[in-house]
Amino acid sequence: MSQIANSIFSPELAARFDKLVTLYPLRRSALIPMLLYAQDEIGYISDAVVAEVAERIGIRENDVRSVLSYYSMLRTKPAGKYNIQVCTNISCMLRDGYGILEHCKNRLGIGHREVTPDGMFSLEEVECIGACCWAPAIQVNYDFYDELTPEKMDQILDDYKAGRTKETV
Repeated sequence: MSQIANSIFSPELAARFDKLVTLYPLRRSALIPMLLYAQDEIGYISDAVVAEVAERIGIRENDVRSVLSYYSMLRTKPAGKYNIQVCTNISCMLRDGYGILEHCKNRLGIGHREVTPDGMFSLEEVECIGACCWAPAIQVNYDFYDELTPEKMDQILDDYKAGRTKETV
């Protein structure tokens, strides 16, 4: 049972957090996993998430915010239903990662860390998603796509817009 009386998280996630803090020698070590799980459930790291996570771990809210400001994968604003992360690190850059990013910007009509008006897509330029051998690459939520061309990118966007994701295919 959760130790927080009025948790903003689902009972399942609250129970997961209660267990998570017991798995590490220092409760603070659970901070990043907790923030990632919270972001998956809530959609972003809100002030309420910061407050509850800090209370669950027993640290100050400023300590949570310090970690939050360091990691680019943690968002403080809502993202689209499908968050597109375009890698522009060296391998992807050399194989037209910036071209893929520009193609996405033009196709979606949004820039870095922006969301389409319908809330369907958000776009981020990221440093590395670990697919250097198959550059250029993107990640949509937790799905990876590699060896991209503008045509392949268009197909990916069309599939997501139609509700066809890697999970549904």
